[in-house]
Amino acid sequence: MTALTIFLGMIGPWQIAIVVALVLLMFGGKKIPELMKGLGTGIKEFKDATKTEEEENKEEK
Repeated sequence: MTALTIFLGMIGPWQIAIVVALVLLMFGGKKIPELMKGLGTGIKEFKDATKTEEEENKEEK
């Protein structure tokens, strides 16, 4: 079993619902789109950086 399988096996629908409810309570409905936009931007930058590293590693070999 991989670590991801073990981790996902521990999370159920009730846990996801609780996390979503807590996020809504903490940040409010108006702030959620801004948070998701920031999260999307961060993920995009991470993917770009990873892609750049892979290209640099291929050039070195």
